[in-house]
Amino acid sequence: MRSSLTRRELLAAGSGLAAAAALPALSGCSSLASADSDPDTLVVHTQLGTTAPGSPTYLAAVDRFREENPGVKVKNLINGDDLAQVYETSRLARKEADVVMVNLYDKTLAWTDVGATVDVKPYLDDWGLRGRVLPTALADWTDDEGRVRAFPYFATNWPVAYNRALLDRAGVGEIPTTGDQLIAAARRLRAKGIAPVTVGGNDWTGQKLLAQIIQTFLSQEEARHVYSTGDFSGRGARRGIEYFTHLRDAGVFADKAQGLTSDSMTTQFNTGEAAVQSAMSSALAKVPEQVARHTEVGGWPLAEGAAHDGPTVIRAYTLIGFWISPNGVRKIGHVEKFLRFMYREDVVARFVTESGRDMALRTDAVSTDFPLVGAAQRLGPEVSQVLLPDVYVPPAAAQPLITATSTSFTRGTGPARVRAALESAYRSA
Repeated sequence: MRSSLTRRELLAAGSGLAAAAALPALSGCSSLASADSDPDTLVVHTQLGTTAPGSPTYLAAVDRFREENPGVKVKNLINGDDLAQVYETSRLARKEADVVMVNLYDKTLAWTDVGATVDVKPYLDDWGLRGRVLPTALADWTDDEGRVRAFPYFATNWPVAYNRALLDRAGVGEIPTTGDQLIAAARRLRAKGIAPVTVGGNDWTGQKLLAQIIQTFLSQEEARHVYSTGDFSGRGARRGIEYFTHLRDAGVFADKAQGLTSDSMTTQFNTGEAAVQSAMSSALAKVPEQVARHTEVGGWPLAEGAAHDGPTVIRAYTLIGFWISPNGVRKIGHVEKFLRFMYREDVVARFVTESGRDMALRTDAVSTDFPLVGAAQRLGPEVSQVLLPDVYVPPAAAQPLITATSTSFTRGTGPARVRAALESAYRSA
């Protein structure tokens, strides 16, 4: 029997009764995160700590924090993509971590609103850290009620990477900047047995590229409306979908793209099987040197009549933030020490120089050891920026949109069916 409690009531209450009501539905997730009753132990729930880009730098920073603050112990709880689910489960039992490091997407969009985490705006101001945050990042982390969901930290550039050596081998003289040029390049690449654009058409990477292409004929204001409401009936959205299907059926994307994942995409590009990928900066940091030295970054080619001045890229400032939980409020003195430390210029600079991370904070550090990341950071007026839809898509529609993405990347699926698949993803929202 379904519980009569809403998700808001469950997460805000965090009671044993609420946990008992919800746990049957959550039994598939990994083991609960656990708070620590020791008032001098700060529990941090994070995706950094194993293979995620920036993990070695983060662990080294935590070690240094411990050295500088011998009275504060730090316990890391590490999860991958299931972090949000694990945190919610632990919150139901009032055993959530004090600080959570995760992006603003899907389930986390509602956390502050439902009381699973707290508004950090008062702390951001009281601790004098507002000036460290890029204004755009602060705006992205602020909800419609003026609450700041988390302390911004990681950002990302999301350009298009072109393997110049493979393009040259296929006789493609210039980096494509228009759809027609991209189609012509794809034909030449295929003739040489090279996959043109590799993409995870079965996961979030494909969803982002699809959204980017759909925005070809949309202003940012129009794009916000489309992805907030799921209304793809406007002329600009329909033209964007038609542009996507035109490119797809012309052979621009790798074969069977609808079944590929982010790992497949990365492997194809990094091994030279594919010439082009739309990649966030953390993926660019992992491109092998023998491929990176032949790679240029730019934007996604435009169609005639586009709403943008140049090929498009995505820039986002919501990749990772520091969220404070209700348990964390009880240890707010230790939380303050930890966040002041993580916001220090020398600590922030290490993530840029050692891990090739883009930051949502002000810094003069440059990713010199990660040439493609640095090149993406230097992209200027030659490209136009489109929205990352994550902060506008209702949480209930996020996963259905992945399913719609796979449908969209299936060759032969007409524009009307693509639109219907996208709009159906919002029906449960």
